Amino acid sequence: MNDADVAPEAAADTAGPAAEAAAMETGTTGSRASAGTGGSSRLPTDHTQAILQTTKRVAAVLKAAGLPFALTGSVAAYAHGVPGSLQHDTDFCVRRQDAGAVLRALADDGVQAVPAPEDWLVKARADGEDIDLIFELGRRPVTTELLANAPVLAVDSVRMPVLPPTDLLSSLLGALTEQHCDFAALLPLARTLRERIDWDGVRCRYQTEPMPDAFLYLLERLGVIAPRGAPS
Repeated sequence: MNDADVAPEAAADTAGPAAEAAAMETGTTGSRASAGTGGSSRLPTDHTQAILQTTKRVAAVLKAAGLPFALTGSVAAYAHGVPGSLQHDTDFCVRRQDAGAVLRALADDGVQAVPAPEDWLVKARADGEDIDLIFELGRRPVTTELLANAPVLAVDSVRMPVLPPTDLLSSLLGALTEQHCDFAALLPLARTLRERIDWDGVRCRYQTEPMPDAFLYLLERLGVIAPRGAPS
């Protein structure tokens, strides 16, 4: 799941979707407790099914209300077949101008809005799981065109728009900063979906940005993608 003028105190959260991708790969959240401390060393419970249930609930409400949206973040990666368990929240991208209507529709279904300091999303909570409703991805606003480009996929048992692989990876690359550049969080997605990503388009978009460009170079060195300039 960031505008350039986001306040510094919100910057740590701009990498939320990327951090979720890391937890999806490792099956953990936060720091791991020290071994040998009894019950405190146990890993967090897998939230995959609970998060999927919340995702389906939110999608059903937004579909019934006729509000445009697309699934993004770790649950979108899961929907595209990236392996792993879900541990964090579920992320939806919506247009900023629809935020009020989205929150009202969710409130009518019993979903509670949660205050958020960031100005690029609103938060909600249902069934014990957190929901992010995001207006900006990778420091770019969510647009009608972006949402219209999302294919409709089955997420568990409910069909809903899901960001396509290229847009999903681009949104995560755009969240990389000097304070948060966890490439390990992005590698499973890049490896799994490499045949479905427009790498030339991604390179063109981020060729002047050091963090995303460094990740693309890493993919070249690992043999995930062909070196730039190589024949197709």
